[in-house]
Amino acid sequence: MSGNNTETYLAFDLGAESGRAFLGSLQNGKLDIKEIHRFANEPVEYGGTMHWDAPRIWLELRRALATVEAPRLAGIGVDAWGVDYALLGQRGELLQNPFHYRDPRNVTAFEEVQRLVPRAEIYSATGIQLMPINTLYQLYAAQRDTPNILAAAEKLIMVPDLFHYWMTGNAVCEYTDASTTQFMNPVTRKWAVDLLDRLGLPSGLPAEIVEPGSIVGKLLPGISRNAALNGTPVIAPGSHDTASAVAAITARGNAAFISSGTWSLIGTELTAPILSEEAMLHNFTNEGGIGGTTRLLKNVMGLWMLQCCRRAWLAAGREYDYAQLTDEAAVAAPFRSIVSPDSGLFLSPSDMPAAIDEFCRKTDQPCPDSPGAYTRAILESLALKYRVILRNMSSVTGRQTEQIRVIGGGSKSRLLNQFTADATGMKVQAGPTEAAVLGTLGVQMLATGAAGSLEEMRAIVERSFPVDTYQPRDAEAWDRAAVRFEQYEGAGI
Repeated sequence: MSGNNTETYLAFDLGAESGRAFLGSLQNGKLDIKEIHRFANEPVEYGGTMHWDAPRIWLELRRALATVEAPRLAGIGVDAWGVDYALLGQRGELLQNPFHYRDPRNVTAFEEVQRLVPRAEIYSATGIQLMPINTLYQLYAAQRDTPNILAAAEKLIMVPDLFHYWMTGNAVCEYTDASTTQFMNPVTRKWAVDLLDRLGLPSGLPAEIVEPGSIVGKLLPGISRNAALNGTPVIAPGSHDTASAVAAITARGNAAFISSGTWSLIGTELTAPILSEEAMLHNFTNEGGIGGTTRLLKNVMGLWMLQCCRRAWLAAGREYDYAQLTDEAAVAAPFRSIVSPDSGLFLSPSDMPAAIDEFCRKTDQPCPDSPGAYTRAILESLALKYRVILRNMSSVTGRQTEQIRVIGGGSKSRLLNQFTADATGMKVQAGPTEAAVLGTLGVQMLATGAAGSLEEMRAIVERSFPVDTYQPRDAEAWDRAAVRFEQYEGAGI
């Protein structure tokens, strides 16, 4: 532990809507955090394709570094979303802006790959949930659509690795984010070379895998205007934001986690991956965690649906904040409209309220009639989806889930937290909101010896950031709604 000394770390947390920079100060066993920079992170579209604006994100990271007034930092680390990658050329240059996981090229690539390699073989080699957004299908699409760009690439790294690379000059793939590619073997923890070769993809392209807590290098001179930061250790956290978020809490044994944000990730922490036929049939994923752990989870549509509704209403001249929508949803009629969050209608629609209406018409339900009704339909449907996934997860793991920990931005939604408790019949503890930031800071604390173990790091977070508790209610009403929900899920819409 750091005793009376104060150790200060910097965490960059990059999400699908925004990026943030936080300073974390550890003193006397208590962690305090302070947001020092925030910026919008929006995809850019050109040439009929969707990308992330990596140079713009890099500019914002450097702006954040310029605001750091601490005389020194003990570490710097970046976490971000998974699956998206960057290609480096002969001189280490970025060959093109990273593709966005919602780019439409992925859908056809997903279908083509499965015609070449059966689903069961892909799953047994990687243990990863089959989804069109996975890097495997993105890379196949690149080989199909832009082979010259791929041929010019010397190295593939993931999005958070790109910023570590620009900070240090060292290009590596951090393990937890590498596990989201669907071309890493979860048992050997190495690249699934045979799978890449079978698909005609360049198996020597992905960079070396390093463990979370590895020191990637030192901050290069000139990156920050504060020369005192030169040489600061750049430490790979759980670079996949969900890995960092789960690192900050305890969710093993009879406990499950829900990392709630643009996506909802529902799972539990294990000591080893589960690659059974049942796990494959339920499409569970085995992602890498901190300290040799595995996160068995299911990735489903999250608050993306509500985010898209807000954008659609804003385009029509009506602006609603989340608090207003939640208040209206709380008094809207219950279970009037239920949707399947993972329906293809909701993946990337131009008009989310219209997509919800289409689902309702196809299932002979009334369409929501107000923003509050749309919000309630989304939140109730998410809670019902969680119920199904947790039941399936208990079957796969052979142990009954008894309580749920909700983390991430969605943990601020008191109504969704209560619906989750109601739908599942389990106690829900919500918080911390900034779990990914805390995990990214925590792994830096582990790497520098400020925390002696994962358990000690988690204990620091627990005593520094209290949680809210929700108890289940209205079991019969939710049981009836669950029957309807599973009928709609089975409709294949």
